Amino acid sequence: MTRQLHDQFAKEYLEELLAPLGQVETSRDVSPEIRQVDVWFVPTASPSTEAQLLGLLGQMASSACSFEPFRNQPKPVDVRNCLLKLYSLHGELLRKARRENDSVSEAELPILWILSPTCSANLLNGFGAKLDSSGNWVKGVYFLPEYQKTALVAINQLPKTEATLWLRIMGRRETQKQAVREIEALPSNHPFRKNILEIVGKWYINLQMSQNLDEEDREVLMNLSPAYLKWREDTLLEGLQQGLQQGLQQGLQQGLQQGLQQGQIQMVENLLRVRFGALDEVLAGAIPSMLRLPSEELIRLLLTLSREELLERFGGGSN
Repeated sequence: MTRQLHDQFAKEYLEELLAPLGQVETSRDVSPEIRQVDVWFVPTASPSTEAQLLGLLGQMASSACSFEPFRNQPKPVDVRNCLLKLYSLHGELLRKARRENDSVSEAELPILWILSPTCSANLLNGFGAKLDSSGNWVKGVYFLPEYQKTALVAINQLPKTEATLWLRIMGRRETQKQAVREIEALPSNHPFRKNILEIVGKWYINLQMSQNLDEEDREVLMNLSPAYLKWREDTLLEGLQQGLQQGLQQGLQQGLQQGLQQGQIQMVENLLRVRFGALDEVLAGAIPSMLRLPSEELIRLLLTLSREELLERFGGGSN
């Protein structure tokens, strides 16, 4: 279950970051036997300035590619399955080009990026993966022989720079913990900060709701906790600012009250969307009753009660 949550986070996370640069498709089916590429990306014709903000991830996304993120180091068979999906995708693109009397050069065929928290020497040696000798790629990016069009990325080996931040959040232990601190420290107007904090916050909530967490899962929760708390804080602050703007004309005290209430409403709406995937009219109608509780108690109930239990406790009817 927790592996599925990691996969869900990784796909949503990469889609959020790569969307400004081109077309992103998660869980893309490839034939002849149906398999799914985790994240398939095709850049737009005109380069985006946001690619520079993504550093190493933006460099990877400079051409058509697929991403396969792993929660733990992949086994050799996992790498071979990724290669099989890549070559099925190559075949699909070549067949499409022939049908359209077009051609695809070797350089145009997409590359595969396998993102792993660690890569052992045995794994790298077994696939003949080596560091780039040209100096164009940082330490931690290991390329298989040229025509295999694949690279293994050892996230824990990446240099701790801003250019690698967006990949290090998918690492483990101290690597992930450090990346979370760096994301928290980004300027409030950074184009990715708000949405990434929200996605990380959702990952935290989904993990917290899971049963039978192991030691590694609990460590991830601890790593993500500061980002989740920052997301909550920012949501409340944003609501406060909106309420102040709306209420200042009617008096400062009223503006403050409206701001606090708006921030709480936003926080509750976000948590309900994380829990249930959408916020329907019945749940939305119960929010005013929910806001009568202290924040900490309310958050605990939002994370533990079912939809039916929330409606029974706070009203709004039952669907």
